[in-house]
Amino acid sequence: MQHGKYRFIVGFLALPLGLYALFVVWPFIQSIYYSFTDWTGLSPEFKMVGFDNYSRLLDDEIFWKSLQHSLLFALLLPVVTISLALFFAFMINVGGRKRKNGPVVTGVRGSSFYKIVYFFPQVLSIAIVALLFAFAYNPDSGAINSILRGIGLDDVQPLWLGDPDLALWAVMAVLVWSTVGFFVVLFSAGMASIPAEMYEAALLDGAGRATTFFRVTLPLLWDTVQSGWVYMGILALGAESFAVVQIMTTGPGGPDYSTTVMVLYVYQKAFRDGQAAYATTIGVALLVVTLAFAAVVMRLGRRERLEY
Repeated sequence: MQHGKYRFIVGFLALPLGLYALFVVWPFIQSIYYSFTDWTGLSPEFKMVGFDNYSRLLDDEIFWKSLQHSLLFALLLPVVTISLALFFAFMINVGGRKRKNGPVVTGVRGSSFYKIVYFFPQVLSIAIVALLFAFAYNPDSGAINSILRGIGLDDVQPLWLGDPDLALWAVMAVLVWSTVGFFVVLFSAGMASIPAEMYEAALLDGAGRATTFFRVTLPLLWDTVQSGWVYMGILALGAESFAVVQIMTTGPGGPDYSTTVMVLYVYQKAFRDGQAAYATTIGVALLVVTLAFAAVVMRLGRRERLEY
């Protein structure tokens, strides 16, 4: 069985690794190279400028604002989304009352229906979700302010996306709404694989629901939670945040750069301002932030694997 094992493995890995190197690693290397040039993205001619783009980056006030917003996305969105998803998944799968002649631990009635409802936003394109909420946030004719007026709160009419203090939080709420359902289904699948005997033993020992969650469910589900945390952080730093900010906000990225994130700033510099080299410099900074985030989460979340 050992004869030709490595040739067999290399034969299967060569093509996917080659494609990964060509379409993922090589573009990163190109971006780092172009960050040391003055390439506009509109002409094949450019020259090396050394660290000029990086020096400019350090003095760019908008870049620091976008970095701050991206870090806020990466830190808060996973916390809120993962916490809500764990709560909903636990209630759906373990929160039901004991039924006559049924198991001690069971999900709520209609749990399958709730999973479909929570997962429904995943069926919609993020662009559609952003457009729907852009209409809902309209201060004059939007659904949210209309509801506030309908219940007698005429004096409470926020500008939402037009208010620099609220715009970023409004955008983050959309991302939470659109992604929490995916993690509810993911964590529900993980909880379904935990033997019911563990929950029954905890309940017989007098553990309440909160103790059962923190002492049984969360430790056994930790690998899935950690992976979801990294995945959500990458979404918050990348395509998802770009889509909602680009579609929903004025500018986009406004008002007064209050919602500008790094990935949007890369797009604007490359395709709006014709500064491709500077855009790749911001992209390199975004790469460093993303890798650092993943490394920190994996390091802080490291714990002994529990098996069952």
